[in-house]
Amino acid sequence: MANFSKSTVPQFSVEVYQNEYLPEGGREVNAIVTVSSTGGGTIGSATAAPHLYSAGRAPDAAVAIMVDCSGSMDYPPTKMRNARDATAAAIDTLRDGVHFAVIGGTHVAKEVYPGGGRLAVADAATRDQAKQALRRLSAGGGTAIGTWLRLADRLLSSADVAIRHGILLTDGRNEHESPEDLKAALDTCAGRFTCDARGVGTDWEVSEVTGIASALLGTADIVADPAGLAEDFTQMMETAMGKEVADVSLRLWTPMGAEIKFVKQVAPTVEELTDRRTEAGPRAGDYPTGSWGDESRDYHVCVEVPAAGIGQEMLAARVSLVIPQGAGDSAQTLSQGLVRAVWTDDMAASTSINAQVAHYTGQAELAQVIQQGLDARKAGDVDGATAKLGRAVQLASASGNADTAKLLAKVVDVVDAATGTVRLKAKVEEADEMTLETRSTKTVRVKKS
Repeated sequence: MANFSKSTVPQFSVEVYQNEYLPEGGREVNAIVTVSSTGGGTIGSATAAPHLYSAGRAPDAAVAIMVDCSGSMDYPPTKMRNARDATAAAIDTLRDGVHFAVIGGTHVAKEVYPGGGRLAVADAATRDQAKQALRRLSAGGGTAIGTWLRLADRLLSSADVAIRHGILLTDGRNEHESPEDLKAALDTCAGRFTCDARGVGTDWEVSEVTGIASALLGTADIVADPAGLAEDFTQMMETAMGKEVADVSLRLWTPMGAEIKFVKQVAPTVEELTDRRTEAGPRAGDYPTGSWGDESRDYHVCVEVPAAGIGQEMLAARVSLVIPQGAGDSAQTLSQGLVRAVWTDDMAASTSINAQVAHYTGQAELAQVIQQGLDARKAGDVDGATAKLGRAVQLASASGNADTAKLLAKVVDVVDAATGTVRLKAKVEEADEMTLETRSTKTVRVKKS
């Protein structure tokens, strides 16, 4: 793992928001941990021309673009053309010095550019060659996404770089390999590179695309109209070019008798991290957060502490942002914060819910009830779907999540948002339902008072 000097790493900060007061015998401590990195993301600035991106230092990144070339990409014929144009736009966004490859995905994975089991290094000539190679892309064959990911992993791992990133586009279901094969590929690739996944059109499986992005700590989205691909790919690549630190982990240390109940990212999306813990020394565990540029994210940490009497206090957890340095528990610490527990007989203090904790508990519930409501709707359970999606409307309205509220309004008729009174729409466009499902985990930040 590379050592990062202060000059090459964005400055990280950790802020902890919580109500530290517990009633006598109280054991559950909840905290929202806001992690921010500033001063990063500058080398990939979209406002600079690609050849200027690397001013001052060599880029330290490799990118693999995986394009679905299965037979369904020919229906309509414009879909394949849009995919080629989008990939060309992404290649134009690469800055000089970045290693890259283009993979054509069917029931097998093929190297489209540069070939020979290697990566190209971006400059004016290789960007032009790559775009010429895209013209040879044609649709035909099946879909086995695990093979695309394994080839991307092999190519990306051949470069001695800090940031390894994939962009994956599919328009169909993963029908030519088993779910177990895809999961095995994801398990192999997890922690080796991050990956953004996009579904184009409406014939793909939401859970497959979101599952890929979740496993590889990237973003997932729908591009219902293939004409929107170029803009989306450009934006994805610009974001990838802004990443400057890879393999950052949230390290949680707890004292004897305390135990982590759960850890989840709650902004900008809900992402469960509890089961991804790797041990990092006595009473400490690391939770992966992926790559960082200039950005801020929020995490909900819940700790169970031993019961104690009035007036006692303890450190419930120490939160560190670290870059693991290989074997053992050595790590470069980027920033730290503390989660505390204080037992009090002041009822007002111990029963007050911290505004940040309350907000993100609601956002996590919002993501959950949307999924439950859509599942019920697909199963023909009208009452269950109405109840769950009504609760979703209520939560979106109360928290000011306007984007999700708009998506919900395409699936239900809202009678009263405040009470969550809704009616299921008789006819719903498939793209609208898939967009709601794909974006259900997107959250809004808590409003600062």
